Amino acid sequence: MQARAVHVAVVAALMLAACGADDRAEVATTAATVATVDETASAGTAAEPVAAGAPFPVDQVASSPRRVIHSGIDAWRSGIVANDLPEPLIDFTELRSGGPPPDGIPPVDEPLFLEPSAVDFLADNEPVLALEIDGDSRAYPVQILTWHEIVNDTVGGVPVSVTYCPLCNSALAYDRRITVDDTDEILDFGTSGLLYNSSLVMYDRQTETLWSHFTGQAVIGELTGTQLTDFPLSTVAWGTWREAHPDGLVLSRQTGFDRSYGSNPYPGYDDVDGVPFLFEGAVDGRYTALTRIVGIDRDGAAVGIPLIELQEQKVISGTVGRTDIVAWWTAGTSSALDDRNIADGYDVGATGVFLSEAEGSPLTFAPSGDHHFVDDRTGSTWNVLGQAVEGPLAGVRLEPVAHVDTFWFAWSTFQPDTEIVTGDAT
Repeated sequence: MQARAVHVAVVAALMLAACGADDRAEVATTAATVATVDETASAGTAAEPVAAGAPFPVDQVASSPRRVIHSGIDAWRSGIVANDLPEPLIDFTELRSGGPPPDGIPPVDEPLFLEPSAVDFLADNEPVLALEIDGDSRAYPVQILTWHEIVNDTVGGVPVSVTYCPLCNSALAYDRRITVDDTDEILDFGTSGLLYNSSLVMYDRQTETLWSHFTGQAVIGELTGTQLTDFPLSTVAWGTWREAHPDGLVLSRQTGFDRSYGSNPYPGYDDVDGVPFLFEGAVDGRYTALTRIVGIDRDGAAVGIPLIELQEQKVISGTVGRTDIVAWWTAGTSSALDDRNIADGYDVGATGVFLSEAEGSPLTFAPSGDHHFVDDRTGSTWNVLGQAVEGPLAGVRLEPVAHVDTFWFAWSTFQPDTEIVTGDAT
């Protein structure tokens, strides 16, 4: 019990450190700080000429105006929900303050980007979050997301929030467009300072409704019950992403905040026998709380693949709901939650999950060395991002399946009926 208390106290202190000591006033809390552009403008291009190698903005879809009437944040603080608000989906007692105030861990609201050739602050093995929408490929370094947790961006013309919760080791990307009472709105998200099952709780600036980062669902406030649409997001090594997307864009360190980018404020948290911060639920006894899991939720079904199994086999096929999928693992990506220096974290590798077919035909895959895969039908070689890089199918891409690399305590809590996949059968 004493060890648990010490561990929790250390993580709490580190979370406060993640806020920064002097710049909380810098946090942007309204969409007015985001450049207003025509929603039909193409994303991925510089707004104006900049010096070679300098960070540059991309066109952003403007968020809807703020219209806070009954704040979900205030409801949690007071313990009272206004009569004209929907019934909360969770009990107030299930939320815990993680230490920082709202936006004390400041999201990146005005992201600036670099071309891959201009990036000099990432080691090849460092993790980046890979997102691609309509041919627009972005890499969001985890060394930056660790300190900000949310990036409000526009990718492929779609307003998105790229989110990362270090305490659950979970990364998810959400479409910021919603429809309420036949009215379309574009939200932007901040960090509420609250945790739900040790997971990041977001809030939208338009209504101050509270949202679960892990599920993408509004849980307290005006928009309660609204579900965000997610996009497939993978955590891969910087070197892998750079090779696959030489013309993509990379989030720069020029965020408007002074942080120790490249360092891990939660050293030692990635311990299979460790204790999650501010998690008071019962851990499903099939695995330890901080066992790594590849979680897939599709067609109303949820499965979890223990990372240790995927590391050993490198390829695991199965069915989730009505969908045949294949999961891959490659070596060469450092853990962001192990060493104080992210680049020195142990090799946790990278995963990819895809539909197991290409051009309308089913495929079966086998590992090919440490970093590639080969299909049985054509003998083409594929990378962990689902791209065929050699062979008859070179240039073809598998359809990615949304998945989350996370800890067992989080996956099993949010998906209590999850099945476990350890081989070729589900």
